[in-house]
Amino acid sequence: MGKTYKIAVVNGDGVGAEIVPAGVSVLDAAAKKFGFKLEKEEFPFGAGYYKQHGKFMTDDALETLQNFDAIFFGAVGLPEIDDTLPARDYTFKVRTSFQQYINYRPVKLFSGVDSPLRYKTQKDIDFVVIRENNEGEFVQSGKILHAKEPAGVAMDTSIFTRFGIERVAHYSFKLARKRNHKVTNVTKSNTLISSLAYWDQVIAEVAEEYPDVEYSKMYIDNASASFVLRPEIFDVILTTNLFGDILSDLGGAIMGSLGLGGSGNVNPEKEFPSMFEPIHGSAPDIAGKNIANPIGQIWSAAIMLEHLGETEAAKDIMAGIEHTTSKGNLTKDLKGTATTTEVANSVVEFIRATNLITV
Repeated sequence: MGKTYKIAVVNGDGVGAEIVPAGVSVLDAAAKKFGFKLEKEEFPFGAGYYKQHGKFMTDDALETLQNFDAIFFGAVGLPEIDDTLPARDYTFKVRTSFQQYINYRPVKLFSGVDSPLRYKTQKDIDFVVIRENNEGEFVQSGKILHAKEPAGVAMDTSIFTRFGIERVAHYSFKLARKRNHKVTNVTKSNTLISSLAYWDQVIAEVAEEYPDVEYSKMYIDNASASFVLRPEIFDVILTTNLFGDILSDLGGAIMGSLGLGGSGNVNPEKEFPSMFEPIHGSAPDIAGKNIANPIGQIWSAAIMLEHLGETEAAKDIMAGIEHTTSKGNLTKDLKGTATTTEVANSVVEFIRATNLITV
């Protein structure tokens, strides 16, 4: 028997209760096939928990979660809960407490899925957005003063540190060495002339340590247009917390659906658990209908296994996704008729049916 990994399972809210179990079924199939063990424990954290207890997680949640190797998470948020709370009180709290400073969000076109970019093929859409995940625009350092008065003021301050920039830059260049040796820094330093000029400066310094990697800088407006017009120019995109959040959703759109996108909030040193989740939200409008696309969650499972060192199992899951989409097993968001369960079962059946020589 191979290694044993402790996995915290957090369904969260909305469709999380459907897609996370779908992802777990795939994980279980992969574990059985490749000879490792997953010790899973479920936690009820999220907006639903907040409705009952006035908080998004237990007081000792972070201490408890720290004992796990990884967190397999769905989505957080409900319409009746103030939407400024879920990120602050769950997502950002986990990401910062566990130094998950890398947000790894791959973008690729799957077989059998038509991109809205009708002239683009699988070879054109295959890149990774690396979003700095602990600093930048989402540190939530700000205040609202005299909100209801004519002189009301609101401000948020972005924070960038050399330490934070260097570590995400090194990760990106090392990743590019495993891919196509190209890093694009997406920035807006021509208008944010302090914070992002410093971001650019530090990244350029790091780039000098990787002479074998092609390095370029692109402004966010040009990058947004290029996602649509020429996605084939990208390999590893290195960008800030805010820009990465927006661009990765655009990446999901050019794949065909936000439901396809997987991601990892990664602590590369493995000093803390990393958290793996689809890029979309809780989608409460379709919750309970068994129509949510589970592929983003399943892809997140593959990213998790790769992070844990189970590379062959991760490859097999990705092959299972490709097999499933190529056969037309698509959910409603992709103009298909398959249910959440049917898509997950298709991936599971592929894993069980194929031998240990992965595709």
